[in-house]
Amino acid sequence: MAFGSGERVVFVHGTDSFGAAAWPHQHRLAGRFDCLFLRRHGFDLQAEPLPTDFDEDARIVGGHLGAGAHVVAHAQGAVAAMMAAVEHPDKVHSLTLFEPACLSLTADLPATRAYRQRLEPLFAARGELTDEEYQREFVRLVVGAEALPLATAADRAQAKRARLQAPPWNAPLHIVPGLPTLVVTGGWEPLYEEVAHYLAGTGAIHRHAGGDHRPQDSDGGHALLEAFLARKALPD
Repeated sequence: MAFGSGERVVFVHGTDSFGAAAWPHQHRLAGRFDCLFLRRHGFDLQAEPLPTDFDEDARIVGGHLGAGAHVVAHAQGAVAAMMAAVEHPDKVHSLTLFEPACLSLTADLPATRAYRQRLEPLFAARGELTDEEYQREFVRLVVGAEALPLATAADRAQAKRARLQAPPWNAPLHIVPGLPTLVVTGGWEPLYEEVAHYLAGTGAIHRHAGGDHRPQDSDGGHALLEAFLARKALPD
């Protein structure tokens, strides 16, 4: 889905909502930019969910860059964004990554290693679990809470999609030297702070905003994105 005119901005969602629905606060950019809100491989309201395909996700992003674009991504969408930047360094003008799940970059660092140790048995067993069983265990392991019942068809599709997601630490990621990159985290989870710290060490700008795992939904997170796209100095 595309809106607006001006410089192109390609938005790449995470694993919950997708398309334009994943970026409710960013619609306001459409008056100044040519905004494209993508759907990654296997994310469709009508079709059955499909397993993660990192390469296909990167092809989807690459196929929407046009003559060149800024790419904005959330969580696992950051994997596709970074892979597309490697494939099309002349077409990706900048990256903005909200809570990037680029765990293959930090696989041997403490927070990521602990996360992997917690989740790897569940990923290994997911073929033997129902979608509801997988969701219940995933929520317990990640946030220490009880998963909500799968009350609607959309809930059931989302649970199936979640079970089919590949471990993000297996993604083939590389850094694009010199590419202007902003990383925005919510400051709530050491895992994402570790990824952000790693990326900052390669030249990215790292800033905190509210909104926990969705800092793009906070006023501060959206303001950072607007300033970065406008090439303005960012507040500390």
